[in-house]
Amino acid sequence: MDKKGLILEGGALRGLFTMGILDTFLEEWITFDGAVGVSAGVAFGCNFKSEQKGRAIRYNKKYNKEWRFKGWRSLIATGDLYGAKFCYDTLPNELDKFDYDTFGKNKMDFWAVVSNCETGKAEYHKLTDGRGEDMQWIRASASMPLASRPVVINGSRYLDGGLSDSIPLEFMEKQGFTKNVVILTQPKGFVKHAYKKALSVPLRKMPNLVELVKNRHIMYNAEVAYVRAREDSGDALILQPKEALNIKPLERDPDEMQRVYDHGVEVARANLNRVKEFLTS
Repeated sequence: MDKKGLILEGGALRGLFTMGILDTFLEEWITFDGAVGVSAGVAFGCNFKSEQKGRAIRYNKKYNKEWRFKGWRSLIATGDLYGAKFCYDTLPNELDKFDYDTFGKNKMDFWAVVSNCETGKAEYHKLTDGRGEDMQWIRASASMPLASRPVVINGSRYLDGGLSDSIPLEFMEKQGFTKNVVILTQPKGFVKHAYKKALSVPLRKMPNLVELVKNRHIMYNAEVAYVRAREDSGDALILQPKEALNIKPLERDPDEMQRVYDHGVEVARANLNRVKEFLTS
């Protein structure tokens, strides 16, 4: 019997496009045996495992002007562009509560991808209940270099999983998943280019991480080509925006957030039969 997998690319607030798709999947009772999320793919995508339709778009719109949530003031005050205390404690435990119980009971396996700052390698952590250390793995996966402090877990430092494995389809295949839906947050034809800003000084104590950033465009473009080839062979199905989403990482306008989310819903609705046929064929 085929194991159904779900791969969630990151992309900051482009992740709201992903949530438009996943919330539609919740409405349609489309389920998976396992999922892997990268950066925003896991930070937002965890709401799919906790079955909380609408939560990600709701809190992003409601708290978009809260400095503790995101912004340059947060970066100056805390060292994180997205405030760690607010995002991974205050928000899920007080303001818009995360359903840890449902997350833990849901039998879908869910991995967070992180980048080890010392080795420069991708690591994959299976989330169990969403609490405590799990939340730190989610935070690490979504922590961008220069915009976030490295997250220390069990003595090792971690940052954005997208640096080392942006679209982890091969990882899921190695776990035995044979029917994989891949949600990308860039349109067809997108090509990533080299990062041109100097990183050697601010990240000089993490040379392997610097190399990851320098070479990320090569890795990313190769992974897009691999995903496309797997779709051509009938082993994967890609859902992605019809055009560039053009939403800023620190966008404050709730209408812009809703636009990106609604585009995800539109793409999901247009492809529902295709998805269902793929997963059951």
